[in-house]
Amino acid sequence: MDEFDHNEFPLGYLITVRCYGTWLHGGDRLSVDRHGLNVYGRQFRPANVRLENMMRENMVDQPVLLTDCQRRVVKDAIEAVCRHHKYDLRALNVLTNHFHTVVPARSKPEPIADAFKSYSTRRLRAAGLIGNNISPWARGRSRRYLWRPKHLTRAIDYVLYGQGDLPDFDD
Repeated sequence: MDEFDHNEFPLGYLITVRCYGTWLHGGDRLSVDRHGLNVYGRQFRPANVRLENMMRENMVDQPVLLTDCQRRVVKDAIEAVCRHHKYDLRALNVLTNHFHTVVPARSKPEPIADAFKSYSTRRLRAAGLIGNNISPWARGRSRRYLWRPKHLTRAIDYVLYGQGDLPDFDD
């Protein structure tokens, strides 16, 4: 039985956004980059202490870790974006150094993630929880396309109850 969705857009996206300075290229948690190692199915960039140290030295601010109060503001901001754009937010988890969402939408995931980041930043500043000169989010975002119902279910379960290794979205 073919359970692949043949629509233009997937059933949803697993979107992850990291806080500034909390996951540097070269670290042993592995990362992808925009220089050929960010292609689906390819290897992650291997750990590289020199690269990690260089990334740390080039940081213009301290790493951002969200407090409980900041996490609530980010959660409320993401929910507000979803209400405004009528996105069906299926799962959301805001942690100290990143957030995950699962969002079905008839749109590409990049503008969705960018809206989450910008609206959250504005709300954090308006609440006086970060300064006007602080950019709390790392550049970019991770997004996984969820084409099959079981992938959508796995992503929701991961966001709400998981963490650690990502589930398999290849089968």
